[in-house]
Amino acid sequence: MSLVTLLPFIVLIGAMFLMTRSAKKKQQQAVEMRNQMQPGSGVRTIGGMYATVKEVNEDTVLLDAGPGVELLFAKNSIGAVLSDDEYNRIVHGIEHDLKSDADIVPDDASSLTETDTSATDASASDDKSVDLGKKDSADEPAEDAAPAEAKTDEQAKKADGGSEAK
Repeated sequence: MSLVTLLPFIVLIGAMFLMTRSAKKKQQQAVEMRNQMQPGSGVRTIGGMYATVKEVNEDTVLLDAGPGVELLFAKNSIGAVLSDDEYNRIVHGIEHDLKSDADIVPDDASSLTETDTSATDASASDDKSVDLGKKDSADEPAEDAAPAEAKTDEQAKKADGGSEAK
């Protein structure tokens, strides 16, 4: 057999060895993380629930998920042990030590698309009123309102049997 025919098999075996090695490293790190859990630390389960560790046993963990809610989980079901800052940020919404140098991402894209000239144009165009073709009752002349009132009075007299009916 020549070296050329054995080369694909050697490469395949090497790739399998590297993949299993990295998977074992990840498993080992997860076991270490779970063993370092202490009461009071915040965790996220593999189901996505956030809780505080109340008690750690050999194979189980007692979690405090809220006032009066204690849950017993297997250690393998803990997905991540969170730092205090990260746990408070996620669960309680408390932001801690935000860097002032970091770029702030706006809530909407309007500030990303506007420029200084378009902002001044927009403010100038807001001052002008837009004619939509409708007429307000305040804009109509008062003379149009008087004949309408007269017509309603005449109709009321006719219905009541006013002077014209006699």
